[in-house]
Formats: sequence, structure tokens, C-alpha cells
Amino acid sequence: MKIVYFASLRERLGFSEEELLLPPHVRTVADVVAFLAGRDEVYEAVFSGGVFRAALDKKHAKPEATIAGVREIAFFPPMTGG
Repeated sequence: MKIVYFASLRERLGFSEEELLLPPHVRTVADVVAFLAGRDEVYEAVFSGGVFRAALDKKHAKPEATIAGVREIAFFPPMTGG
């Protein structure tokens, strides 16, 4: 699955995207976040705060959204207006 990181998430990780084979028990956006946070200290620091949004195939998604059939998950910080 393609995982894309935007803005401050990209800056903190040091890259904008990666291809991952997610384990079968990873079924929701929240599961993906937990999986990523468990990879190493950098991912843990990025994902443990919970201040980001997710999109599945370019559509905003909530943490409980299923990832079945999804080709791309994007993570980005909350948008602010002005």
C-alpha cells in the first residue's frame, strides 16, 4: 500500500511516501497509525500525538474507516484557514 506524508509529517519523517505491505490485522486507519507508531522512535514521535488527518484514495477518512481495497493512505496536519 502506498503511504503518503504531507507538510510537517513529511518533514519530520524525512520523506514524502513509501510502499508498505501491511499485516492482515491492520484493517482501519487507526490500525495503520498504531502499526506505523510501532515501527521505530521517529514514527512513534510523529504518530503518537494524534494531530493529523487521513485520506483514503484522496477522500478524508475517520480513524475507524476500513482500508480494505484502498490503494493509498495519506496523512497530513489539520488545515487552518485565515
